[in-house]
Amino acid sequence: MSHMFDSSANDRRRLERANSDERAAHQLMRLNRLLEAILPENNFYADKLAGVSWPLRSLEELAAWPLTTKHELVQHSPDGSRAANGTFEVDAYARFHQTSGTSGRPMVVLDTAEDWRWWVQGWQYVLDAAEITAADRTLLAFSFGPFIGFWSAHDALVERGALVVPGGGMTTSARLQLLATSRATALFCTPTYALRMVEVARDENIDLRKQRVRNVVVAGEPGGSLPAVRGAIEEAFDASVIDHSGATEVGPWGFGDASGAGLYVNEAEFVAELLRPGTSDRATEGELAELVLTGLGRAGAPILRYRTGDLVRARRPEAGERKFLFLEGGVLGRADDMMVIRGVNIFPSAIEQILREFPGVVEFRLTAARDGAMDQLYIEVEDAANDPQRIADQLNRRLGLRVDVHVAPPGSLPRYEGKSRRFVDNRGR
Repeated sequence: MSHMFDSSANDRRRLERANSDERAAHQLMRLNRLLEAILPENNFYADKLAGVSWPLRSLEELAAWPLTTKHELVQHSPDGSRAANGTFEVDAYARFHQTSGTSGRPMVVLDTAEDWRWWVQGWQYVLDAAEITAADRTLLAFSFGPFIGFWSAHDALVERGALVVPGGGMTTSARLQLLATSRATALFCTPTYALRMVEVARDENIDLRKQRVRNVVVAGEPGGSLPAVRGAIEEAFDASVIDHSGATEVGPWGFGDASGAGLYVNEAEFVAELLRPGTSDRATEGELAELVLTGLGRAGAPILRYRTGDLVRARRPEAGERKFLFLEGGVLGRADDMMVIRGVNIFPSAIEQILREFPGVVEFRLTAARDGAMDQLYIEVEDAANDPQRIADQLNRRLGLRVDVHVAPPGSLPRYEGKSRRFVDNRGR
Protein backbone atom coordinates (compact mmCIF):
# COMPACT_ATOMS: atom_id res chain seq x y z
CA MET A 1 0.00 0.00 0.00
CA SER A 2 3.03 2.26 -0.06
CA HIS A 3 2.18 5.86 -0.96
CA MET A 4 -1.07 4.92 -2.65
CA PHE A 5 -2.74 7.88 -0.96
CA ASP A 6 -0.13 10.52 -1.83
CA SER A 7 -1.86 13.29 -3.74
CA SER A 8 -0.98 16.49 -5.50
CA ALA A 9 -3.22 19.55 -5.55
CA ASN A 10 -4.32 18.53 -9.06
CA ASP A 11 -5.20 15.03 -7.85
CA ARG A 12 -7.26 16.46 -5.02
CA ARG A 13 -9.14 18.82 -7.31
CA ARG A 14 -9.82 15.97 -9.75
CA LEU A 15 -11.26 13.78 -7.01
CA GLU A 16 -13.38 16.61 -5.60
CA ARG A 17 -14.87 17.23 -9.04
CA ALA A 18 -15.40 13.56 -9.96
CA ASN A 19 -18.87 12.41 -10.96
CA SER A 20 -20.66 9.65 -9.07
CA ASP A 21 -19.36 6.80 -11.25
CA GLU A 22 -15.75 8.00 -11.10
CA ARG A 23 -15.98 8.52 -7.34
CA ALA A 24 -17.47 5.06 -6.76
CA ALA A 25 -14.82 3.38 -8.91
CA HIS A 26 -12.06 5.13 -6.95
CA GLN A 27 -13.58 4.18 -3.60
CA LEU A 28 -14.19 0.55 -4.62
CA MET A 29 -10.60 0.14 -5.82
CA ARG A 30 -9.22 1.69 -2.62
CA LEU A 31 -11.46 -0.37 -0.34
CA ASN A 32 -10.62 -3.68 -2.01
CA ARG A 33 -6.93 -2.85 -1.85
CA LEU A 34 -7.29 -2.08 1.86
CA LEU A 35 -9.09 -5.39 2.51
CA GLU A 36 -6.33 -7.24 0.70
CA ALA A 37 -3.78 -5.57 2.99
CA ILE A 38 -5.54 -6.19 6.33
CA LEU A 39 -7.25 -9.59 5.94
CA PRO A 40 -6.77 -12.08 7.44
CA GLU A 41 -4.07 -10.51 9.66
CA ASN A 42 -6.50 -8.15 11.38
CA ASN A 43 -8.24 -10.42 13.90
CA PHE A 44 -10.93 -7.87 14.78
CA TYR A 45 -12.21 -7.57 11.22
CA ALA A 46 -11.40 -11.14 10.24
CA ASP A 47 -13.93 -12.17 12.90
CA LYS A 48 -16.49 -9.48 12.03
CA LEU A 49 -16.33 -10.23 8.31
CA ALA A 50 -16.34 -14.01 8.56
CA GLY A 51 -18.68 -15.27 5.89
CA VAL A 52 -18.56 -12.00 3.91
CA SER A 53 -17.25 -12.38 0.38
CA TRP A 54 -14.68 -9.99 -1.00
CA PRO A 55 -13.36 -8.31 -3.07
CA LEU A 56 -16.51 -6.25 -3.40
CA ARG A 57 -18.03 -5.88 -6.83
CA SER A 58 -20.04 -2.80 -5.83
CA LEU A 59 -20.16 -0.38 -2.92
CA GLU A 60 -23.81 -1.37 -2.49
CA GLU A 61 -22.58 -4.65 -1.00
CA LEU A 62 -21.30 -2.71 2.02
CA ALA A 63 -24.85 -2.39 3.33
CA ALA A 64 -24.86 -6.10 4.20
CA TRP A 65 -21.66 -5.86 6.25
CA PRO A 66 -21.78 -5.54 10.05
CA LEU A 67 -21.45 -2.08 11.57
CA THR A 68 -18.57 -1.11 13.89
CA THR A 69 -19.21 0.83 17.11
CA LYS A 70 -16.96 2.68 19.52
CA HIS A 71 -18.22 0.43 22.30
CA GLU A 72 -16.76 -2.57 20.44
CA LEU A 73 -13.40 -0.89 20.02
CA VAL A 74 -13.22 0.06 23.68
CA GLN A 75 -14.42 -3.31 24.99
CA HIS A 76 -12.13 -5.37 22.77
CA SER A 77 -8.99 -3.37 23.45
CA PRO A 78 -6.66 -5.90 25.10
CA ASP A 79 -4.71 -3.36 27.16
CA GLY A 80 -3.60 0.26 27.14
CA SER A 81 -0.83 -0.24 24.60
CA ARG A 82 -2.66 -1.03 21.36
CA ALA A 83 -5.98 -0.70 19.57
CA ALA A 84 -8.65 -3.39 19.37
CA ASN A 85 -8.71 -3.11 15.58
CA GLY A 86 -4.94 -3.13 15.13
CA THR A 87 -3.62 -5.16 12.21
CA PHE A 88 0.06 -5.53 13.12
CA GLU A 89 2.26 -6.19 16.13
CA VAL A 90 3.00 -3.08 18.20
CA ASP A 91 6.57 -2.69 16.93
CA ALA A 92 5.21 -1.98 13.42
CA TYR A 93 3.63 1.29 14.59
CA ALA A 94 5.16 4.75 14.78
CA ARG A 95 2.46 6.92 16.44
CA PHE A 96 0.56 6.51 19.71
CA HIS A 97 -2.56 8.55 20.40
CA GLN A 98 -5.65 8.17 22.52
CA THR A 99 -9.14 9.60 22.59
CA SER A 100 -10.03 12.28 25.12
CA GLY A 101 -12.26 9.87 27.04
CA THR A 102 -15.15 12.34 27.32
CA SER A 103 -17.68 9.52 26.90
CA GLY A 104 -15.76 6.81 28.77
CA ARG A 105 -12.23 5.60 29.34
CA PRO A 106 -9.60 6.77 26.80
CA MET A 107 -9.15 4.51 23.79
CA VAL A 108 -5.67 3.90 22.39
CA VAL A 109 -5.15 4.16 18.62
CA LEU A 110 -1.83 3.40 16.92
CA ASP A 111 -0.69 4.44 13.44
CA THR A 112 2.07 3.10 11.24
CA ALA A 113 4.27 5.54 9.34
CA GLU A 114 2.13 4.85 6.26
CA ASP A 115 -1.08 5.46 8.23
CA TRP A 116 0.30 8.77 9.41
CA ARG A 117 1.09 9.69 5.85
CA TRP A 118 -2.58 9.09 5.12
CA TRP A 119 -3.56 11.47 7.95
CA VAL A 120 -1.28 14.16 6.54
CA GLN A 121 -2.71 13.75 3.06
CA GLY A 122 -6.25 14.00 4.42
CA TRP A 123 -5.39 17.30 6.06
CA GLN A 124 -4.25 18.72 2.71
CA TYR A 125 -7.91 19.03 1.72
CA VAL A 126 -8.50 21.21 4.79
CA LEU A 127 -5.46 23.36 3.98
CA ASP A 128 -6.67 23.72 0.38
CA ALA A 129 -10.04 24.98 1.63
CA ALA A 130 -8.27 27.44 3.96
CA GLU A 131 -5.99 28.56 1.10
CA ILE A 132 -2.89 27.93 3.21
CA THR A 133 0.34 28.31 1.24
CA ALA A 134 4.05 28.05 1.93
CA ALA A 135 4.02 31.80 2.61
CA ASP A 136 1.76 31.41 5.66
CA ARG A 137 2.84 31.52 9.29
CA THR A 138 0.64 29.20 11.32
CA LEU A 139 0.16 29.15 15.09
CA LEU A 140 -1.15 25.91 16.60
CA ALA A 141 -2.76 26.75 19.95
CA PHE A 142 -2.90 23.22 21.25
CA SER A 143 -1.38 21.27 24.16
CA PHE A 144 0.34 18.58 22.01
CA GLY A 145 -0.44 15.85 24.51
CA PRO A 146 -1.47 12.25 23.65
CA PHE A 147 -4.79 13.35 22.14
CA ILE A 148 -4.50 13.48 18.38
CA GLY A 149 -5.68 17.09 18.16
CA PHE A 150 -3.61 19.08 15.70
CA TRP A 151 -0.64 16.71 15.48
CA SER A 152 -1.57 15.72 11.94
CA ALA A 153 -2.26 19.35 11.03
CA HIS A 154 1.24 20.21 12.23
CA ASP A 155 2.84 17.65 9.90
CA ALA A 156 0.56 18.59 7.00
CA LEU A 157 1.59 22.23 7.39
CA VAL A 158 5.27 21.26 7.48
CA GLU A 159 4.79 19.30 4.26
CA ARG A 160 3.08 22.29 2.65
CA GLY A 161 6.09 24.44 3.52
CA ALA A 162 4.28 26.85 5.86
CA LEU A 163 6.07 28.20 8.92
CA VAL A 164 4.69 26.22 11.86
CA VAL A 165 4.62 27.81 15.32
CA PRO A 166 3.73 25.24 18.04
CA GLY A 167 1.88 26.79 20.97
CA GLY A 168 1.86 23.91 23.45
CA GLY A 169 2.34 24.37 27.18
CA MET A 170 1.54 28.09 27.21
CA THR A 171 -0.97 30.35 28.90
CA THR A 172 -3.49 32.15 26.74
CA SER A 173 -1.69 35.46 27.40
CA ALA A 174 1.57 33.94 26.21
CA ARG A 175 -0.10 32.54 23.09
CA LEU A 176 -1.55 35.94 22.28
CA GLN A 177 1.93 37.42 22.54
CA LEU A 178 3.29 34.64 20.32
CA LEU A 179 0.50 35.30 17.82
CA ALA A 180 1.75 38.87 17.53
CA THR A 181 5.52 38.27 17.59
CA SER A 182 5.36 35.40 15.07
CA ARG A 183 3.12 37.54 12.84
CA ALA A 184 0.93 34.49 12.32
CA THR A 185 -1.45 34.57 9.37
CA ALA A 186 -3.41 31.45 10.39
CA LEU A 187 -4.53 30.12 13.77
CA PHE A 188 -5.39 26.47 14.46
CA CYS A 189 -7.41 25.67 17.60
CA THR A 190 -10.80 24.50 18.86
CA PRO A 191 -13.75 26.93 18.49
CA THR A 192 -13.93 27.11 22.28
CA TYR A 193 -10.30 28.11 22.57
CA ALA A 194 -10.62 30.75 19.84
CA LEU A 195 -13.38 32.34 21.94
CA ARG A 196 -11.17 32.03 25.03
CA MET A 197 -8.42 33.95 23.21
CA VAL A 198 -10.99 36.61 22.34
CA GLU A 199 -12.01 36.84 26.01
CA VAL A 200 -8.42 37.21 27.28
CA ALA A 201 -7.52 39.66 24.51
CA ARG A 202 -10.47 41.81 25.53
CA ASP A 203 -9.36 41.73 29.18
CA GLU A 204 -5.82 42.70 28.18
CA ASN A 205 -6.91 45.40 25.71
CA ILE A 206 -5.45 43.55 22.72
CA ASP A 207 -7.11 44.30 19.39
CA LEU A 208 -7.05 40.99 17.52
CA ARG A 209 -8.24 42.72 14.36
CA LYS A 210 -4.87 44.45 14.14
CA GLN A 211 -3.05 41.13 13.99
CA ARG A 212 -2.23 39.46 10.68
CA VAL A 213 -4.52 36.43 11.08
CA ARG A 214 -6.67 35.89 7.99
CA ASN A 215 -7.83 32.31 8.69
CA VAL A 216 -8.85 30.50 11.87
CA VAL A 217 -8.99 26.74 11.28
CA VAL A 218 -11.06 25.03 13.98
CA ALA A 219 -11.68 21.39 14.89
CA GLY A 220 -12.71 19.17 17.77
CA GLU A 221 -16.22 20.61 18.26
CA PRO A 222 -19.25 21.53 16.15
CA GLY A 223 -18.82 25.27 16.80
CA GLY A 224 -17.05 25.97 13.52
CA SER A 225 -20.31 25.42 11.63
CA LEU A 226 -22.56 27.24 14.13
CA PRO A 227 -23.28 30.72 12.68
CA ALA A 228 -23.16 32.52 16.03
CA VAL A 229 -19.88 30.88 17.08
CA ARG A 230 -18.08 31.36 13.78
CA GLY A 231 -19.49 34.88 13.51
CA ALA A 232 -18.06 35.84 16.92
CA ILE A 233 -14.63 34.44 15.95
CA GLU A 234 -14.63 36.07 12.53
CA GLU A 235 -15.66 39.43 13.95
CA ALA A 236 -13.03 39.37 16.70
CA PHE A 237 -10.12 38.32 14.45
CA ASP A 238 -11.35 39.93 11.21
CA ALA A 239 -10.63 36.54 9.65
CA SER A 240 -12.41 33.62 7.98
CA VAL A 241 -13.25 30.48 9.95
CA ILE A 242 -12.63 27.12 8.27
CA ASP A 243 -14.22 24.13 9.99
CA HIS A 244 -12.75 20.64 10.13
CA SER A 245 -14.02 17.38 11.54
CA GLY A 246 -12.21 14.16 12.39
CA ALA A 247 -11.72 11.64 15.15
CA THR A 248 -8.81 9.66 16.54
CA GLU A 249 -10.35 6.33 15.63
CA VAL A 250 -11.61 7.50 12.21
CA GLY A 251 -9.23 10.06 10.72
CA PRO A 252 -9.63 13.53 9.16
CA TRP A 253 -12.94 13.01 7.38
CA GLY A 254 -14.52 16.45 6.91
CA PHE A 255 -13.72 20.03 5.99
CA GLY A 256 -15.59 23.27 5.48
CA ASP A 257 -14.88 26.39 3.50
CA ALA A 258 -15.17 30.13 3.94
CA SER A 259 -18.94 30.04 3.36
CA GLY A 260 -19.39 28.36 6.74
CA ALA A 261 -22.51 26.57 5.51
CA GLY A 262 -21.38 23.11 6.60
CA LEU A 263 -18.86 20.33 6.01
CA TYR A 264 -17.80 18.28 3.02
CA VAL A 265 -17.09 14.59 3.61
CA ASN A 266 -13.70 13.76 2.10
CA GLU A 267 -14.94 11.03 -0.21
CA ALA A 268 -11.49 10.58 -1.70
CA GLU A 269 -10.53 8.88 1.57
CA PHE A 270 -13.86 7.77 3.06
CA VAL A 271 -17.06 6.02 2.02
CA ALA A 272 -20.01 7.73 3.71
CA GLU A 273 -23.34 6.12 4.55
CA LEU A 274 -26.39 7.67 6.21
CA LEU A 275 -28.56 5.69 8.62
CA ARG A 276 -31.68 6.63 10.51
CA PRO A 277 -30.56 7.27 14.10
CA GLY A 278 -30.67 4.18 16.28
CA THR A 279 -31.35 1.86 13.35
CA SER A 280 -29.54 0.18 10.47
CA ASP A 281 -32.03 1.58 7.92
CA ARG A 282 -30.79 3.86 5.17
CA ALA A 283 -31.72 7.54 5.54
CA THR A 284 -32.77 9.69 2.61
CA GLU A 285 -31.11 12.90 1.48
CA GLY A 286 -31.97 15.80 3.78
CA GLU A 287 -33.23 13.53 6.55
CA LEU A 288 -31.65 13.69 10.01
CA ALA A 289 -29.19 10.80 9.91
CA GLU A 290 -26.25 9.25 11.68
CA LEU A 291 -23.03 9.40 9.68
CA VAL A 292 -21.34 6.03 9.08
CA LEU A 293 -17.80 6.07 7.67
CA THR A 294 -15.39 3.59 6.12
CA GLY A 295 -11.77 4.69 5.83
CA LEU A 296 -9.86 3.81 2.67
CA GLY A 297 -6.19 4.18 3.54
CA ARG A 298 -5.40 3.25 7.14
CA ALA A 299 -4.20 -0.34 7.22
CA GLY A 300 -2.76 -0.33 10.74
CA ALA A 301 -6.04 0.66 12.41
CA PRO A 302 -8.77 0.19 9.77
CA ILE A 303 -12.30 1.36 10.37
CA LEU A 304 -15.15 -0.22 8.37
CA ARG A 305 -18.78 0.92 8.55
CA TYR A 306 -18.17 2.89 11.73
CA ARG A 307 -21.13 4.50 13.52
CA THR A 308 -19.64 7.90 14.28
CA GLY A 309 -22.55 9.01 16.48
CA ASP A 310 -22.58 12.30 14.52
CA LEU A 311 -26.04 13.44 13.41
CA VAL A 312 -26.16 15.27 10.09
CA ARG A 313 -28.36 16.35 7.19
CA ALA A 314 -26.62 15.50 3.92
CA ARG A 315 -27.11 16.44 0.30
CA ARG A 316 -25.18 16.05 -2.92
CA PRO A 317 -24.12 19.49 -4.27
CA GLU A 318 -25.74 20.46 -7.55
CA ALA A 319 -23.52 23.47 -8.21
CA GLY A 320 -19.90 24.36 -7.56
CA GLU A 321 -16.70 22.47 -8.20
CA ARG A 322 -16.79 20.25 -5.11
CA LYS A 323 -19.01 17.20 -5.57
CA PHE A 324 -18.25 15.58 -2.22
CA LEU A 325 -21.24 14.85 0.03
CA PHE A 326 -22.18 18.06 1.88
CA LEU A 327 -23.46 18.17 5.45
CA GLU A 328 -25.63 21.23 5.91
CA GLY A 329 -24.74 22.98 9.16
CA GLY A 330 -21.93 20.49 9.79
CA VAL A 331 -22.37 18.06 12.65
CA LEU A 332 -25.74 18.95 14.16
CA GLY A 333 -25.31 16.95 17.34
CA ARG A 334 -24.32 13.66 18.86
CA ALA A 335 -26.74 10.75 18.99
CA ASP A 336 -25.90 10.16 22.65
CA ASP A 337 -26.31 13.87 23.53
CA MET A 338 -29.86 14.28 22.28
CA MET A 339 -32.32 15.18 25.03
CA VAL A 340 -36.08 14.92 24.95
CA ILE A 341 -37.26 17.81 27.14
CA ARG A 342 -41.04 17.71 27.58
CA GLY A 343 -41.46 16.13 24.15
CA VAL A 344 -38.98 18.43 22.32
CA ASN A 345 -35.80 16.93 20.81
CA ILE A 346 -32.87 19.16 21.79
CA PHE A 347 -29.13 19.06 21.03
CA PRO A 348 -26.56 21.03 23.05
CA SER A 349 -25.29 22.59 19.80
CA ALA A 350 -28.73 24.13 19.14
CA ILE A 351 -28.68 25.75 22.58
CA GLU A 352 -25.11 26.98 22.10
CA GLN A 353 -26.10 28.66 18.84
CA ILE A 354 -28.77 30.68 20.67
CA LEU A 355 -26.60 31.51 23.69
CA ARG A 356 -23.76 32.75 21.48
CA GLU A 357 -26.09 35.27 19.88
CA PHE A 358 -26.08 37.25 23.14
CA PRO A 359 -22.93 39.44 23.24
CA GLY A 360 -23.02 39.52 27.03
CA VAL A 361 -22.73 35.72 27.40
CA VAL A 362 -19.07 34.89 28.01
CA GLU A 363 -19.32 31.25 29.11
CA PHE A 364 -22.04 28.72 29.87
CA ARG A 365 -22.77 25.20 31.11
CA LEU A 366 -25.71 22.89 30.43
CA THR A 367 -26.72 20.22 32.93
CA ALA A 368 -29.24 17.52 32.05
CA ALA A 369 -30.91 15.38 34.69
CA ARG A 370 -33.77 12.92 34.69
CA ASP A 371 -36.91 13.42 36.74
CA GLY A 372 -38.80 10.15 36.46
CA ALA A 373 -39.17 9.46 32.74
CA MET A 374 -38.59 13.11 31.76
CA ASP A 375 -35.32 14.88 30.97
CA GLN A 376 -34.78 18.25 32.62
CA LEU A 377 -32.30 20.96 31.58
CA TYR A 378 -30.56 23.58 33.70
CA ILE A 379 -28.39 26.34 32.17
CA GLU A 380 -25.77 28.48 33.87
CA VAL A 381 -24.39 31.54 32.07
CA GLU A 382 -21.77 34.14 32.77
CA ASP A 383 -23.77 37.09 31.51
CA ALA A 384 -22.39 40.63 31.53
CA ALA A 385 -25.95 41.95 31.19
CA ASN A 386 -27.05 39.97 34.28
CA ASP A 387 -30.38 39.31 32.60
CA PRO A 388 -31.09 35.57 32.35
CA GLN A 389 -34.75 36.10 31.58
CA ARG A 390 -34.05 37.51 28.11
CA ILE A 391 -32.09 34.33 27.35
CA ALA A 392 -34.85 32.10 28.72
CA ASP A 393 -37.41 33.98 26.61
CA GLN A 394 -35.35 33.52 23.44
CA LEU A 395 -34.89 29.80 24.13
CA ASN A 396 -38.63 29.51 24.58
CA ARG A 397 -39.34 31.34 21.31
CA ARG A 398 -36.80 29.41 19.25
CA LEU A 399 -37.09 25.94 20.75
CA GLY A 400 -40.62 26.02 22.13
CA LEU A 401 -39.20 25.10 25.51
CA ARG A 402 -39.16 26.72 28.94
CA VAL A 403 -35.69 26.38 30.46
CA ASP A 404 -34.34 27.60 33.80
CA VAL A 405 -31.42 29.96 33.12
CA HIS A 406 -29.27 31.20 36.00
CA VAL A 407 -26.40 33.69 36.12
CA ALA A 408 -23.05 32.37 37.34
CA PRO A 409 -20.39 34.69 38.82
CA PRO A 410 -17.88 36.05 36.27
CA GLY A 411 -14.98 33.65 35.76
CA SER A 412 -16.61 30.85 37.77
CA LEU A 413 -17.33 28.42 34.89
CA PRO A 414 -14.51 26.27 33.47
CA ARG A 415 -12.45 27.38 30.46
CA TYR A 416 -11.13 24.86 27.96
CA GLU A 417 -8.14 24.58 25.67
CA GLY A 418 -9.20 21.35 23.97
CA LYS A 419 -12.68 19.90 23.58
CA SER A 420 -15.10 21.72 25.82
CA ARG A 421 -17.18 19.94 28.44
CA ARG A 422 -20.01 22.42 28.68
CA PHE A 423 -22.65 19.69 28.62
CA VAL A 424 -22.94 17.75 31.89
CA ASP A 425 -25.17 14.73 31.42
CA ASN A 426 -26.49 13.43 34.74
CA ARG A 427 -29.41 11.55 33.21
CA GLY A 428 -27.83 8.17 33.92
CA ARG A 429 -27.31 8.86 37.62
